[in-house]
Parts: sequence; C-alpha cells; structure tokens
Amino acid sequence: MSKEVRKPRPASTVILIRQKGAELQVYLLKRSQESSFFPATYVFPGGGVEPEDRDISRWLAHVDMEKEEIFRRLGGGMSGEDTVAYGVSAVRETFEEAGVLLCRLGDHGGELFKKISDRRMEQGLPKGWLEDFVVSGDCQLEFSRLGRWAHWITPEAMHRRYEARFLVAFMPQGQECMPDRTETTDGIWTSPETALSENLKGEIPLSPPTLVTLHQLKGYRDLDALRREIETRSWGDALLPRMIKLKHGAVILEPWDPLYSEDVELDEGSLKEAVLPPGEFFSRVWDHKGIWRPVRS
Repeated sequence: MSKEVRKPRPASTVILIRQKGAELQVYLLKRSQESSFFPATYVFPGGGVEPEDRDISRWLAHVDMEKEEIFRRLGGGMSGEDTVAYGVSAVRETFEEAGVLLCRLGDHGGELFKKISDRRMEQGLPKGWLEDFVVSGDCQLEFSRLGRWAHWITPEAMHRRYEARFLVAFMPQGQECMPDRTETTDGIWTSPETALSENLKGEIPLSPPTLVTLHQLKGYRDLDALRREIETRSWGDALLPRMIKLKHGAVILEPWDPLYSEDVELDEGSLKEAVLPPGEFFSRVWDHKGIWRPVRS
C-alpha cells in the first residue's frame, strides 16, 4: 500500500532585503533546535496562511494599494482571495518572526508599534493582533513593499509540507530586525555570497529552498536591479523538489535536474567528492549531518 501524501499547507516566506553600502543583504533567522521543520537551520521569515487572512472585505480597506494593483503586483494566476491571504500572511509573519512591521503607520501608529513590539518580546502576540493593530492604529499593510519571487511546494516525502509563496520585501527605514527567541534563536544580515560560503563550512546552515534562493539573488548587485526584476517577475511554475532518502541523510532533486523524473541510484559514499563550490550551478542538494550542500548531478 502506498504511503499517504500529506496535503501542503499554504504559507508565505519573506525574503527581507536591504542595501548596505555596495552590498545587497538578506535577513536570515535560525530556527530553534526543537523545530520540527528544518531545525537549527537558517531560513527566511515566514509562516502559514490563516483562515482569517482570506477575508478580502476585512483587509482591502487596510492595504496601501487599490484592489486592481494588488492583483497585478502579487496575483498572477492566483484567485483574489489567495492573493490577499498570502500578502496578509507575509506582513504578519515578518513581524512575528523578525520584528519588522511592513505597515504604513497612522497618527498614533508609532506609539502602538512600540507597545506591540514590547508585547511580542515579553509575552507573545495574541491571535488576531494584526487586524486589531491596523484598525486601532489607522495603519495600512504595505503590499507595495512586496514582490513575487517563487512558488515552492515541500517534497512529498517530508512529514510537514507547505505550499509557499516566496515574496521579496524591501526593509523599511528606522526599523531593526529581532528574532523572537522562541521559534527563532538568532538572526543575521548577510550577503548571499557570504551565506553560501558559510553554509559549506557549517557556520550558516541553510535550508534547501533558502540555498537555491540565495544562489539566485547573488546575481543582483543592488536594490535598483532587484526592484526592476520584481516589477515584471511572475510566479513561474510551482517548484516541487523530489527527496530521495539515504541510509544517512537525503538528497533533494530540484525540478530542473536532468533525472528528476527518472529512477536514480545514488552512491552515498561518493557524495562528499561531489560537493560544489559556492556560486556554481546545481540541481541537487545533499543533507549530510544536518548541513545541506549542493552537489553535482
């Protein structure tokens, strides 16, 4: 009897970007060692879409863009409900995980922002906090800071699965990132090149989709180039990697791997010699002792 494949849960992942001098940097959070999904690895902020995120009538009055512009910028094949839901989830999860609020504040927003930031660190945030905040603070969700990047679906062989929309978000001025110290234990700003190099050393262990995304981002030298990309970038095809479990660890075949749809025999003993240097194109990622490394196909 074939094993039941779990249905992926919708989720938003936020690639938080800033310019530091001549360097383009991303913000990465380290998951807790107790996390059931890529424990102790560095990932982008993000989390699941909640049912209340789908209420278009609830949220459209509190977004900094008109409905048609929202769908043009973030839609691209998604329903209006899904488009709004992923955007709301992105704003909420960026604050909950990284402490950055992608909102345009009203007259009393600054005071409320401090209160909600203090509560986040001291006792955690209550369910429904975002709606309460935007209504009481006369604030708007800054969907204008978001842009489409990629559509990932967790491999079928994994216990926890997500259908994640990866969105780029440009870091607001005057705010600082701060991990919640519960689900995430550390947070760093780094260039894609540095993160890729340190991952191979085991210093900044990356999850597979984070590894792929950083490899893509290293081709953009500044925010202007990335903004131009976001203006016309589509979601593209959904990316469903294939996981092959090994006696020790696993290998993930990305959808562009030449043998993605074929039977593949892997020599576990030779994978160490197949590891690729940072920046070289790859279509396979090998998990060895908790570190995911790109390897030759």
